[in-house]
Amino acid sequence: MSRTALRICPLCEATCGLTLTIEGTKVTGARGDRDDVFSKGFICPKGAAFGAVDADPDRLRTPLVRRDGVLREATWEEAFDAVAAGLRTVVERDGPDAVGIVLGNPNVHTMAGALYPPVLLAGLRTRSLFTASTVDQMPKHVSSGLLYGDANAIPVPDLDHTAHLLLIGANPLDSNGSLCTAPDFPGRLKALKARGGTLTVVDPRRTRTARLADRHIAIRPGTDALLLAAIAHTLFEEDLTDPGELAPHLQGLGELRDALRDFTPEAVAGACDVDAGTIRTLARELAAAPTAAVYGRIGSCTVPHGTLASWLVDVCTILTGNLDRPGGALFPQAATDRTPRPAGPGHGFALGRWRSRVSGHPEAKGELPLSALAEEIDTATDEGTPVRALIAVAANPVLSAPDGDRLDKALDSLEFMVSVDPYLNETSRHAHVVLPPPPPSQSPHHDFAFNTLAVRNQVRYTRPAIALEPGRMAETEIMARLVLAATGLHGTDPSAVDDMVIGQTLGKAVAEPHSPVHGRDPRELAALLTGVSGPERRLDMMLRLGPYGDGFGARPDGLTLDRLLAHPHGIDLGPLASRLPQPLKTVSGQVELLPEPLAGDLPRLRAALRERPDGLVLVGRRHLRSNNSWMHNVPALTGGSNRCTLHIHPDDAERLGVRDGAPVRLKGAGGEVTAPAEVTDAVRPGVVSLPHGWGHDRPGTRLGHASGDPGVNVNQLLDGRALDPLSGNAVLNGVPVEVSPVAETISALT
Repeated sequence: MSRTALRICPLCEATCGLTLTIEGTKVTGARGDRDDVFSKGFICPKGAAFGAVDADPDRLRTPLVRRDGVLREATWEEAFDAVAAGLRTVVERDGPDAVGIVLGNPNVHTMAGALYPPVLLAGLRTRSLFTASTVDQMPKHVSSGLLYGDANAIPVPDLDHTAHLLLIGANPLDSNGSLCTAPDFPGRLKALKARGGTLTVVDPRRTRTARLADRHIAIRPGTDALLLAAIAHTLFEEDLTDPGELAPHLQGLGELRDALRDFTPEAVAGACDVDAGTIRTLARELAAAPTAAVYGRIGSCTVPHGTLASWLVDVCTILTGNLDRPGGALFPQAATDRTPRPAGPGHGFALGRWRSRVSGHPEAKGELPLSALAEEIDTATDEGTPVRALIAVAANPVLSAPDGDRLDKALDSLEFMVSVDPYLNETSRHAHVVLPPPPPSQSPHHDFAFNTLAVRNQVRYTRPAIALEPGRMAETEIMARLVLAATGLHGTDPSAVDDMVIGQTLGKAVAEPHSPVHGRDPRELAALLTGVSGPERRLDMMLRLGPYGDGFGARPDGLTLDRLLAHPHGIDLGPLASRLPQPLKTVSGQVELLPEPLAGDLPRLRAALRERPDGLVLVGRRHLRSNNSWMHNVPALTGGSNRCTLHIHPDDAERLGVRDGAPVRLKGAGGEVTAPAEVTDAVRPGVVSLPHGWGHDRPGTRLGHASGDPGVNVNQLLDGRALDPLSGNAVLNGVPVEVSPVAETISALT
C-alpha cells in the first residue's frame, strides 16, 4: 500500500517542494508539489532522483570506529566514547585551536547543520574553522560585510519583477541558483524575457543560461572586477548615476568616483577582451532600464579579485538606484531571522581578527581558508600548535580543496579525526570515527540559510516522511552528542544542548528593549514552546521571536510552529520589500561604499589592467544533475552529458593536435591530470573547462558507482597558493594550465 508525503528537497539551493510516493519504508517516486507556496510544482532531475539518493546502498547504516588500523562497525555508544576520548585528549594537551572543524556544502542543507555547528564552535572555542565557503562564496560575504556591516546581508535580484538582469559568472539553468534561492530559475528568466525584459550573461562559456540570453559576452576569465569597474566608471563619467531614495543611506559616493577613475572602458578592454563600446552599452542599458539587477556568482567569486568583483556587483546596482527597491536587488526577510532591531549604527564588520598559523592568512567571517588546511596540519612553526584533530561535517575537502594529494597525506597524519558523513568517501576514509546520519526521508527539514536568500519571503517545514529506521540516530542527535563529546560533557543527555540554547536565547530576548518578550520570564516562555523534539522547540522559538512571529502571544496572528504545521505546503509571506536602513549594521549606519580594505585592494586591480595571459586558462563547469562531489554515486545523476571531460575550443584543439574523445594531459601549479577531450565551441578560444567534484579513484572508499567512473580531480591542478587576499577564497577559475595530447607525452618519454 503506497502513500504520499511532503518533503522539501535538500539537494540544491532551490529548495523545491516535493511530493514523495512511499511504499513501506522506501521512497519509490518523487514529483513536484504543485501546492508548494514557493516552488509551485517545479522539479529538476536531482529532485526527481530523491528516492535513488535516499536509498543509495553505499550509505553507511552504523557508525564506524577504527580498530587496529581498520574501520569496523560499532555501536553508537562505542563511537561517541571514542570521539570524546580522541578530541578531549588533544584539547586538554594542546588547546582548542589544535582541533580543526571542516564544514562541507551539504551541511547547510540540513536542519542539524544549521542548528548545531554554531554551538559546537562556541563550546569548543577553536579558531581553526574551515568551510566550503572559501572555495565558493566567501567574497560575497566579505563584500556585504564591508558594505552593509553584516556578512550575511546579501541582496538578491528580484527576479520576478526586474526589467533588466545582468548575470556575471553565473549559470543558474544548471546550478538552479546560488546565493539566490529561486525554484524554477529557468522559468523565471523566461518570464523576464516574456514581459519584455533584457537578460545579459557574461561568461567565458556559452552555457545553457548564456544561450537563453539576449546578449552573451565571452569575457576573459578572471577579469570580472575590471569589467564591473569600467561599468561603474562609465555611470559616473556619463552622469548616469541616480541613487534616488538610496542617497540618504550612502556614504563615500565622491570617494568612490575618484577611486574608479583609472578604470575606463578603453583601459580595461584589452585585459577583459571586451571592447570599450560594449562596456559602455552595458552601463547605459543598466542605467536606462526601469528596474535592473546585477547578479554575480561562483565564476566571479573564485578568481583573484573575487571580493572586489562581488563589491562592484552591488556598486553598479547602487549607482543606478536599484538596491532595496522592487525590481532591483533586495534584502530578504526570513521567518527565523532575529527580531528586527531599530535602525541605527552597529558594530560593523572586521577582517583579520586572527590569522592562520603558517601563512598568516587573515580570518574572514570567523573562517580560515580551506586551502590552508593541509599546511595547518602538516607544517610545524615556532608559534602555535598544528591541527592534530579534525571534526569534518559533510565535508570532502580532498576533492573540493586545492592540492588534494597533499591534504590526503596530511589527514592520514592526524592524531584523531571524526567525520559526520553518510559515505566513506575520499575524506572520511581517513577518520577514526564515522558517524552516519540517516537518509533525508528520515529527517525533518527547514531551510534556515536559504530562506535568507530567497526571491520571495515564505516559510515551510516538513517532518520526516519516514520514521527513523531502527539502529539509526537522528542527525540532530548526532550533532548534539558531538557537541557534548567535544566540550567535555560526554554522557550528558543530548536534550541538554537544545535546552541550553533555548535558555540562552530567551534570556537575551527578554533583556532587549525592542524584543516582543522584553521583561518576561524566560522559563515561562520556554514552557510555551511546542514541538516533538528539541530542534522543533528551537524552530518554534525562532519563529515566535522572528519578524513574522507571534511574540509569544504579543501578536496573536503571528507565526508559530503549530501554525506552520497546519500549512503543510508552506506559508507565503509576500514579495521582497524595501528594508533599508534596518539591515545596516555598519559603524556609520549607512552603506559604506568605499571601506578601507576594498580601497586598499584597488592598486592590485589596477595592476591587472596590464595583464595579458598568453596561454590556456582553466574554468569550472556545473551540471544540472550534479552538486559538487556528493551526487556522483547515484546512477540516475551521472552519465550522458554529465561527464568529466575537458571542454576545449576547436581552434585550440587543432593548434595543439587534440582530437575529440582522445585523452589529454593538463598540468598546473599543483600537479597534473589526464581527461578525455571534448572539442566544442561552447568555450571561447584560450579557455578550457573541467568540472569540479570528480576524482573518485582513491582506495578505501565505499562508492561503488562513483569509483566505476571516477573522473579526475580538477583541484589537483592547483597548489593552494592562489587566493583572493581579502576573503581567503581559493582561485579556481582563470588558472593557467598546459594542455597536451597524451600521445605526445608518451612519445616524448620513449
